[in-house]
Amino acid sequence: MGEPLIYNIVSLFVLLFGSTRQKINYDCILRNGYAYGILAAADHAKKYGIKRLTLIEFGVAAGAGLMNICWIAERVSKQTGVEFDVIGFDSGEGMPPPRDYRDHPEHYLTGDYPVTDKAGLLAALPANAKIYYGPIECTLKQAEAEIASTIGFISIDVDYFYSTEQSLEILTWKAERYLPAVPMYFDDVAYIDHNRFCGELLAIEDFNQMHQTRKIAPMNFLPKYRVFKNALWLGQVFYAHVLDHEFRTPAYNQARRPEIAVLTNPYLSRQV
Repeated sequence: MGEPLIYNIVSLFVLLFGSTRQKINYDCILRNGYAYGILAAADHAKKYGIKRLTLIEFGVAAGAGLMNICWIAERVSKQTGVEFDVIGFDSGEGMPPPRDYRDHPEHYLTGDYPVTDKAGLLAALPANAKIYYGPIECTLKQAEAEIASTIGFISIDVDYFYSTEQSLEILTWKAERYLPAVPMYFDDVAYIDHNRFCGELLAIEDFNQMHQTRKIAPMNFLPKYRVFKNALWLGQVFYAHVLDHEFRTPAYNQARRPEIAVLTNPYLSRQV
């Protein structure tokens, strides 16, 4: 309700008659942060000639988020032509005990967010989706050997600092396994007591300090690019920048664009 009325009216027509891209642009898709990230990843992939991406969610729990990713991915694929694999990671046992204040024990308790119907969830997933159940340090090693397509989007929804720290190890693989800039969604950064000294925000800061060529940063000016500029999820979108990626090298870009960029100056052509 804090947005201009005309945008809300237009969004109703987009909801009924718009394309997938239009619906995402007007926040008409459930879990807007996921929708934005998946579409942005597909557009980025097309720019570099990548035809298939992996979409990842850490913290599957009951599975609504992962199934939402599958639903969005199917529609974005029809819109863009990019195909997707969907991967989920979860302990399968609910949340472990919080270790200290960095895990925000004021919010989360041992056993929170368990798998409620594992068999039903696995049966409901499409053929291009898979869940790795077990300790993240073990399942990540297995996934590293099995994931075949380029990693294009990552959602972190594991609440704890320590769990996020472990999940971010997925960004330490060989550079060619990612888009040069991977959209990320961090679920647990929006409470008033979330801060850079605890939880997911601390894990991001520590990761950036420990890795010279892999950095996580908020999406610059994202609200300025959106129709609805006041949505909470806009502050939950980050990008993982793979600074050692081939696509970021002068040699790669010189081969793609051999001519230098030249700007014109319309003032020089004016008659005095």
